[in-house]
Amino acid sequence: MSEILHSAGLVPERLKHLPPEYLLPAQQYCRLYQAAAEQLQKLGRTVPWGAGIGTESFELMCHCMISARTLGDALKLAQRFDNLLYPQLHRRMRLSEDKDSVSLIYDLDLDDASEALMLDSWDREGFQEPVARASGLLVWHALCGWLTGQPIEVEAVTVAAPARNDSYTQRLEAVFHCPVEFNADQTALLMSAEHLSRRVVQTEGSLKGFLANAVYQLIAIDQQPFSTSVAIKSLITIDLPGPLPSLEEVAAQLMMSESSVRRRLQREGTNYQNLKDEVRCYVAIDKLLNEGAKVSAVAEYLGFTEPSSFVRSFKSWTGQTPKAYRDRMVSLGEAWDSSH
Repeated sequence: MSEILHSAGLVPERLKHLPPEYLLPAQQYCRLYQAAAEQLQKLGRTVPWGAGIGTESFELMCHCMISARTLGDALKLAQRFDNLLYPQLHRRMRLSEDKDSVSLIYDLDLDDASEALMLDSWDREGFQEPVARASGLLVWHALCGWLTGQPIEVEAVTVAAPARNDSYTQRLEAVFHCPVEFNADQTALLMSAEHLSRRVVQTEGSLKGFLANAVYQLIAIDQQPFSTSVAIKSLITIDLPGPLPSLEEVAAQLMMSESSVRRRLQREGTNYQNLKDEVRCYVAIDKLLNEGAKVSAVAEYLGFTEPSSFVRSFKSWTGQTPKAYRDRMVSLGEAWDSSH
């Protein structure tokens, strides 16, 4: 245990002097959870909480999902992955669809050995089963929201376990924004089938940063508002090379009206044109400096019909032409190298 605490940046001696009701800061808790999950994995033990977040299997599953175009495609890939490893991991996500709705079902087989992971002071009868099952739904709910860049609205939540207490139920309902039914036949999220057509806005690049701190990321997702700007910039980047999508097309992919997108962007202090310019400027600079691409090639990649149009736009973004910008950055780099 001391080894796990130290790897999470915690000092056991200091923890002993903290009052029992003291709550670890979120980032410290997440580091501790990650360290514990890694240690359980080394011991060949299954992590019974949180859909296995923090384990290598969870990471590999996310890599499978990130290549999908829509949330439905991503979840079906995850379902195949989970079915393959279900005999070893004893947990899986599966979908049950009908015409208008879909249930994201979380199956979890708990055994007596998992009780060894709980402290003697915990109420074993009232803690293990509801928390283990509900925490799996929490992770899947947050993961779907991260993949699509916007919260997933659920219509009903069921947990195949007795209710722990009123306080725990209320905390779950505050996250899901709907009633939570315990003692159900299955542990599941019920949502509109329309959610499956939402575009996946994340990429391999953003997944790398996400997995580096996945536990904290998924906790934060359910506590902070989603950024429409970030989701739109991801969509624009994914659709390159070629002409950028219209606001109407982006709104459709986010399953929102154009007016709703405009209002959200206004609240975030920006607009669609600014987001397009930010993406094109970032991509152009990356290709000019890191790939040595020609101006004409960058212009074509970004969907400009003429290189001259791209040059004018680039100058409006940076105050310089692409060639002048690249020459200046190269000379600054050479000056830095010679001085060190």
